[in-house]
Amino acid sequence: MAVGTMDKQNDRRMTRRILWKLDMHVLPPLALLWLANFIDRANVGNARIAGLERDTHLHGTQFNIALAIFYVPYIIVELPSNWVLKRFKPSRWLPFLVLLWGTVTTLSGLVHNYSGLLAIRFFLGLCEGGLLPGIMLYLSTLYKPYELQQRVGIFYASASLSGAFGGLLATAILKMEGVGGLAGWRWIFILEGMATIVIALFSTLFLPADIQTAKFLTDIERQYALTRLRTSFGVTTTAPLSEPSQSITANSNADPEKSSQTKVEVHTSQENVVHTEDENLEWGEVLRGVTDPQVWMTAISYLGIIVSLYSFSLFLPTIVAGLGYAGSAAQLHTVPPYVPAAVMTVVVAVASDKLKWRGPFILLFLPITIAGYILAIAAKTNNQRYVAVFLIATGIYPCAPCILSILPNNSAGHYKKATTVALQLALANCGGFIATFAYDSSQAPTYIRGHSITLGCVCVAWIAMFCNVMYCLWENKARAEGRRQDNLTKYQELWDSGKTRTPIGDRHPDFRFTL
Repeated sequence: MAVGTMDKQNDRRMTRRILWKLDMHVLPPLALLWLANFIDRANVGNARIAGLERDTHLHGTQFNIALAIFYVPYIIVELPSNWVLKRFKPSRWLPFLVLLWGTVTTLSGLVHNYSGLLAIRFFLGLCEGGLLPGIMLYLSTLYKPYELQQRVGIFYASASLSGAFGGLLATAILKMEGVGGLAGWRWIFILEGMATIVIALFSTLFLPADIQTAKFLTDIERQYALTRLRTSFGVTTTAPLSEPSQSITANSNADPEKSSQTKVEVHTSQENVVHTEDENLEWGEVLRGVTDPQVWMTAISYLGIIVSLYSFSLFLPTIVAGLGYAGSAAQLHTVPPYVPAAVMTVVVAVASDKLKWRGPFILLFLPITIAGYILAIAAKTNNQRYVAVFLIATGIYPCAPCILSILPNNSAGHYKKATTVALQLALANCGGFIATFAYDSSQAPTYIRGHSITLGCVCVAWIAMFCNVMYCLWENKARAEGRRQDNLTKYQELWDSGKTRTPIGDRHPDFRFTL
């Protein structure tokens, strides 16, 4: 057997071993954290049909306002949370956030009036906001770009299942009605909040801070994993050096104080290498993230998806109750629509990494959701409306991992990526305000206005994603034709003037965007 073939086989074996270890130590804790996130977010819908509104004396749109207040701090904290993630270590920061909101969720069971519910929802949003952008940034530092969505799909499928699990759990907990003198809906918050705290503490035992400190890898595996990750970043960490910048680099390396901050390597091959783990926060990178067109196009698309996703999880119990089911029967009938959603989420995630597509799958699956909303609007019977719910879930859930994986693939440079991922989510989560007011009990059982609003948002999501796919095709064509070579010159000028010590990132003309 040829030496080259042996080396390839050894590489494949080593890669499989490393990925298996990462998957076993990283994905289960993240899936549990995300499961807790969705259950804690959706449990207010289950509590509503179990008597929350009655016992807290809510009327009119007060329940919707309580849902909406959640998104104000949720949106505000997303960017700052991602900026500090590397400093505080994701293995500690993410579980800490979950521990905080588990505590807040537990306290939700003690709410007695509207103002108390508003306060609880506000602090819940404050604690939860940093989780998803943090998870996406964290995973992008452990896996290569086209290994990412399979992992996102797995932990996101847990969110689909959480909708089912949340309904089943709520059904069981409601049987505790009167225990300790508390209503059943209060026990939903108390027990699910306590479970969230346990999950947070459990996850700290398994999550590594980064590849370099992953104790479950051997020294050889750790070095190999780091090398393969750096190799996958390719041109994004390098740029040619001119003589002036070699001088600047040499001077900075001669200065111990600056050397400790930049960790820049100078090679005889006239390349500058700034590894992601050595990068420091520069506001120029934040600005690059804010002005990236893909952030805004994908954020608009994700906003439309989120309106459907959030309203579905928040109001599905109410919609099912409007179909004629009550109590435990209503809770149980919220479970089945999540099953095909979870299956398709994983299938699409695997196919997306294999084909190296993101946006095209969104363009394929959103029409299924659109068909579901059209059926829900036109439906004349409860059975037709229930079928529509299946179509909506099957189409919308696979889209979320796709859109979450676009910017981690198409942004390079740690702090630019931290900014684009968090900003996309911050902008998109404004859809939470639309979702919470799109449906109200006065529309039961048809909810035609809510479905119509959400249908419009999903159509806008499709158009925005189509624009992003076209932009990536156009930009890739321009780079292939050599029309972006001046990016090297512009970066060189920034380096020579001492304005940056960050890697060139996705500005490199050899970098290609994922569709």
